[in-house]
Amino acid sequence: MVNRAAVSIVTASVFACLIASTPARAADPWPTRPVTVICPFPPGISTDILTRAVAKALGDALGQQFVVENRPGANGNIGAGAAAKAEPDGYTLLTATVGPSVANKFLYKSMSYDPERAFDPITILGSSPLIIVGSPKIAPTNFRELIAYAKGSPGKLNAGTVGPGSQAHITLELINKLAGTSIVHVPYRIATQALPDLISGDLQVGFNYIPTFVPAVQQGTIRGLAVTSAARLSDLPDVPTVDESGFPGFEATGWNALFAPAGTPREIIDKVNGVVNAYLNSDEGRAQLRKMGVTPGGGTPEFLKSHLERERAKWGPIIKDANITLQ
Repeated sequence: MVNRAAVSIVTASVFACLIASTPARAADPWPTRPVTVICPFPPGISTDILTRAVAKALGDALGQQFVVENRPGANGNIGAGAAAKAEPDGYTLLTATVGPSVANKFLYKSMSYDPERAFDPITILGSSPLIIVGSPKIAPTNFRELIAYAKGSPGKLNAGTVGPGSQAHITLELINKLAGTSIVHVPYRIATQALPDLISGDLQVGFNYIPTFVPAVQQGTIRGLAVTSAARLSDLPDVPTVDESGFPGFEATGWNALFAPAGTPREIIDKVNGVVNAYLNSDEGRAQLRKMGVTPGGGTPEFLKSHLERERAKWGPIIKDANITLQ
């Protein structure tokens, strides 16, 4: 006779095993609760504004809240460090610039995370070149004249940026290296604080992202000397590129990218990548980023990985040669 009790036990055991072996994501599709997107910089700056636009697009497409959490400090290391320690379950993402994802490893003697191992790349969100501006109180009216002036007056030109180790700072040091100049770095806590000093002549030169100084250049209160993009900008057609100004091939572009803690399931990364790329390619996304002065990015995780490798090879030697260190 068949032992029905035994059969029932075996059947139940097999059923339980099947349930246990079923991937959790099939029964519990991501996301089923709010996702935190860490922005390692203060509210109101370009990275924060871009992060919020992308978070909204993700939330609208995936039916869950994507909540931006600002964790500023240490040139982005505090927020990035928090993201690096998060569970790789898709419920924590990170937006980062060249600082926390590339440059800081060369700037700091020690960090709580290794950017090359701590994160899985998702996609580039957007990029923005820098503009190099001059005070109307100095003689140079273009970048060629500025370099000639700097060579003739070593150490007498000061250039303001948003702080040590910033994209603007390392770009300044790259120009010093290429041109053989010694333009002195002057850090400001907030980019706009440099504007009155440029107008008065207390500061001779400024390096910063395009949106910061474009209105003042258009109004004529400061001079646009050069942009660091590969081509001139439609908003500033009369401002030449650094490439045109005697440095062939020069390009230095700030960028923002989206990451997940290392080990996040690839299907989650691909889902986020698809939504973000659709937003960046949409008319609405392009219009929103244009208002921010940002060129939409996009692409695969592999493309972002290659981009990071190129950025490390470019900026690592510059930072070391300039002996830029942060505590």
